[in-house]
Amino acid sequence: MRKIIAALNMTIDGICDHTAGIPDEEIHQHYTELLGQGDAILYGRTTYQLMEFWRTFLENPSEEKSMNDFATAIDKIPKIVFSRTIKNVEWESATIAKRDLKDEVLELKHQPGKDIFVGSRSLIIQLIQLELIDEFQLCIHPMVEGKGLPLFENLNDRTIFKLVKNKTFKSGAIILYYRPKNE
Repeated sequence: MRKIIAALNMTIDGICDHTAGIPDEEIHQHYTELLGQGDAILYGRTTYQLMEFWRTFLENPSEEKSMNDFATAIDKIPKIVFSRTIKNVEWESATIAKRDLKDEVLELKHQPGKDIFVGSRSLIIQLIQLELIDEFQLCIHPMVEGKGLPLFENLNDRTIFKLVKNKTFKSGAIILYYRPKNE
């Protein structure tokens, strides 16, 4: 069975905004490699529209190789977009989900293949409530954003996690790998 992995950047004050954080060559390389290990990534409308930014690097490459490599990786991985307002997508590797989140994720989990990533805060919150997250990969950037959306908002049930590993970057960012621990 495939794992559903919530992979997200956040600041030490818990803000998870794709425009917050301090991405550098090493972090871009990490996420480029990570995307190569998955079969799809799930996005909500807002995050999908933010990630479309990377399409510009395919036509007009950056001077930073790590950003171009990430753009190629994010372009290749299939994206499933959950939205009530978007009816079609222009990104060739993206599709609009045809079922609700729970049904789509349960079907994906039971198919053969590589892991499925979740890159949207709203979807992660819903999947926590549905108990469908198999692993968290939280990249915590060494900064306080001071404003924005906290990752773990509107959750009422206690969930305990087990730290299974971590990875530290030269910038001081750290990825914490957690799995839900059955109480």
